[in-house]
Amino acid sequence: MTDDVLISADVRVGRISLNRPKAIHALNLPMCEAMIDALLKWQGDDRVEAVIIDHSEGRGFCAGGDIRMLADSGAKDGTEARLFFHTEYRLNHLLFTYPKPVVAFMDGITMGGGVGISQPSKYRVATEHTRFAMPETGIGLFPDVGGGWYLPRLEGRVGAYLALTGARLDGAECLALGLATHYLPSEKLAEAKERIAVDPGRIGGILGELSVTAPPAGITQHLERINRLFASDTFEEILAALEADGGEWAAKELATLRTKSPQTCKVALRQLKEGREMHDFAEQMRQEYAIGSRVVQMHDFLEGVRALIIDKDNSPKWDPPTPEAVTDDWIDAIFVPLPDNEKWTPLT
Repeated sequence: MTDDVLISADVRVGRISLNRPKAIHALNLPMCEAMIDALLKWQGDDRVEAVIIDHSEGRGFCAGGDIRMLADSGAKDGTEARLFFHTEYRLNHLLFTYPKPVVAFMDGITMGGGVGISQPSKYRVATEHTRFAMPETGIGLFPDVGGGWYLPRLEGRVGAYLALTGARLDGAECLALGLATHYLPSEKLAEAKERIAVDPGRIGGILGELSVTAPPAGITQHLERINRLFASDTFEEILAALEADGGEWAAKELATLRTKSPQTCKVALRQLKEGREMHDFAEQMRQEYAIGSRVVQMHDFLEGVRALIIDKDNSPKWDPPTPEAVTDDWIDAIFVPLPDNEKWTPLT
């Protein structure tokens, strides 16, 4: 067990509260293991009718995973990183297939690993504090924890746009895109949790009664541009479309993409293209584990973490340095399935 996640059962509801406020509740291995143990226990306990996932205090729901640990491991043999990915993805899959309703309160920063534990939940509550993003292209990783499943199922080409740019969405935008099922003012969250604990059979009704009309979703005014300019599954073609457009919005997005890892952008586009055609979430996690097992030891991830998280010079030197230099063979090698004895497997 770990103090980094608080686990309890309130009569009829299991409670999981992330408790690493200094790290914005970023997930580590003991947290994932503790959540899995609790979920498995409650799965067979008829007294527990639903599960609530939230955070104990601080400004974020969950900022992601333990990036420094992943980079430290990747710089060595990658064993610790692979164990984390394997366990985290089992948690993601367990939530995706969980037989009891799960409510995730995405109050505050919800990124990376936080996306992985909120999106499988039946009820996903956004607030005025929600800041949702998959910013992995900026550190040379990739939009994992099921990103290859959720993102391509969003409207039009929004998923590709979010995966490539790492754009942040507010709570109203999450609701408009279906990433959230409800929009509540943060002052109503305590009441929502109390009422759900008393009557878990009425989760949908309780959240509906406490919901308010969300502010206008800013991203909706850009959907036409996103669908047109991010239409291709080829990174170079997206860059060319943005450059040819000449508009202010396109220029801003082009400048953003120029800062991202070309390798990661190409990985993300292929990941989403193939994920769109998959019919089994476990298959998606198997593929993401194969990608993660390799990417975590590659130059761009180690360099991205150095530049953005350790040295904070925000000047990563990507290698390969340009989209054109990232060949199809290079990407193919990242996507090769692992040998049977190394593949990711769900919990049985």
